[in-house]
Amino acid sequence: MNFDRKNLTDEQLLDLYKRIVKPRLIEEKMLILIRQGKVSKWFSGIGQEAIAVGITAALDKDEYILPMHRNLGVFTGRDIPLYRLFSQWQGKANGFTKGRDRSFHFGTQEYKIIGMISHLGPQLGVADGIALANKLRKNGKVTAVFTGEGATSEGDFHEALNIASVWELPVLFVIENNGYGLSTPTNEQYRCENLADKGVGYGMESYIIDGNNILDVYTKIAELKKSMVERPRPVLLEFKTFRMRGHEEASGTKYVPQELMDMWAIKDPVDNFRKYLKDHGILSLDYDETLRSEIKKEIDEHLAIANNEPEIVATYEAELNDVYKSYEFEAITPSDKTENIRFIDALSTALRQSMERHDNLVIMGQDIAEYGGAFKITDGFVKQFGKERVINTPICESAVVSAGMGLSINGYKAIVEMQFADFVSTGFNPIVNLLAKSHYRWLEKADVVVRMPCGGGTQAGPFHSQTNEAWFTKTPGLKVVYPAFPYDAKGLLASAINDPNPVLYFEHKQLYRSVYQDVPTDYYTLPLGKAALLKEGNDVTIISFGAGVHWALETLKNNPEIAADLLDLRTLQPLDTDAIYASVRKTGKVIILQEDSMFGGIASDISAMIMENCFKYLDGPVKRVASLDSPIPFTKALEDQYMAKGRFENALKELIAY
Repeated sequence: MNFDRKNLTDEQLLDLYKRIVKPRLIEEKMLILIRQGKVSKWFSGIGQEAIAVGITAALDKDEYILPMHRNLGVFTGRDIPLYRLFSQWQGKANGFTKGRDRSFHFGTQEYKIIGMISHLGPQLGVADGIALANKLRKNGKVTAVFTGEGATSEGDFHEALNIASVWELPVLFVIENNGYGLSTPTNEQYRCENLADKGVGYGMESYIIDGNNILDVYTKIAELKKSMVERPRPVLLEFKTFRMRGHEEASGTKYVPQELMDMWAIKDPVDNFRKYLKDHGILSLDYDETLRSEIKKEIDEHLAIANNEPEIVATYEAELNDVYKSYEFEAITPSDKTENIRFIDALSTALRQSMERHDNLVIMGQDIAEYGGAFKITDGFVKQFGKERVINTPICESAVVSAGMGLSINGYKAIVEMQFADFVSTGFNPIVNLLAKSHYRWLEKADVVVRMPCGGGTQAGPFHSQTNEAWFTKTPGLKVVYPAFPYDAKGLLASAINDPNPVLYFEHKQLYRSVYQDVPTDYYTLPLGKAALLKEGNDVTIISFGAGVHWALETLKNNPEIAADLLDLRTLQPLDTDAIYASVRKTGKVIILQEDSMFGGIASDISAMIMENCFKYLDGPVKRVASLDSPIPFTKALEDQYMAKGRFENALKELIAY
């Protein structure tokens, strides 16, 4: 192995040596502990420490790094107290996840480290968002994100590279090519000769670096960092390396040919660097022994601290209180001045006034800039707020949602517009596994609103007409809003943007231009989780939301003899159970109307909750009315048959007559 010190001083070389020895010694200790059963799982990075150590040493401490699960050198390089790491790996409270996630699945704002989720790919998009925030601030900061050669097959990898290239984001995309994705060798992972070649397709400069040579790693990153400050852009780096242990310790390495293990053992990054320093008179035997002794002592002392820490005691309160970030709703009341506007105008005004109120708010989506969005809701926004804050995105929903998370991590608010709610399926993973779980896992907010134009009645067919709220109402950590009127749409959207938790905001397309209402011209907020009682009566309780509210109003208008409580939920998560139970206790009969298909819809859960909590008040079965359990069709006759609207009146009359 050839080491080129370039202009590095002896002190710098010794500092790099200290940095690379520490994670190696911790690893060796962890292998002992796992054999003793004191640690449940371990992902070893032995053999590839030079990458994490070199990159971390080259970056400033206030620059974000997004590592993987065998990048211990990132964490030690940021000087995290070892007892906190040991507590994390043992599931103790002094760790970073309160025992809720293991190993390196955590982040810490204090040390500017953002940990991975097991789905791997989304963290690349998160890095894009973090870098976008840095670029907006013009602070000259670089973001580094790690991935393995296996994850380069994921769509998120390609989406993130494409976004970073198009937006010229200062991101170092670090591929640790260690030969195997768990047990699958590279020749079964990809066909290109080098993964660095993939950068060409995205107009991105790329490099192949010896991942076992810490000087090559450090000097190249330092050089790139200086260049990227002057000219922000992404860079793809493929580090050739090898992991000398299994994917995790239980996996073993029997699937690896012994000659390959022997070849890479000769290239050990720690042993070779030590030999180089000794051969050049930079590292003495005494200093090396003293350094290793000090690190081992630190490890033992901090292990004792973690071992003496009590086990976590499980309580319902502690767990449930951390699913969402606590947030004190600020009620803002408008003046009496109103204007009669459409649903779509209310949304546009809420967005515009929120952009004026929050100078750190960014909107991202397909065709939302000069074109104004598919429904023209952001028409004129570019002229007022600039393309820096109203950003057209490539067609890559997953990475855009992840970028929203990155913006939130780095101090911004993000709105992601799905052109149609149906298209959220390609961004589903980061919503339910990243946004929804981040606060619970490591107390990091996800200040992201995902706007969801949804619903049928426009003959748009199976891919543009779904109302898919039930995909998200069952996911802890998400909030789901679904207004039916312009007044609510404006106030609830403002509140959703203020809320630091992730919000899925459903907007029924058929209501956009068909529903008018007198709406305050001023900015105002409405609380999430509060239903609206639109009509009062003693015969029956009708529960609905979105377009279903208007179907119910039409039915009651056509049947004036029916005296009903009509409850517009407005928010599906959190759900206003108090309002639901109060009305059911009063009327004794309840019918729930949803546009979504029946099985697995939110009406089923509301029905079950009523049965469990209000059974003794019921004078009839809880009735559900929903669309057919089929995809939504295109032709009007088929769509009309599909929709719940046509079956509601008969179902309502049957329940009243029960």
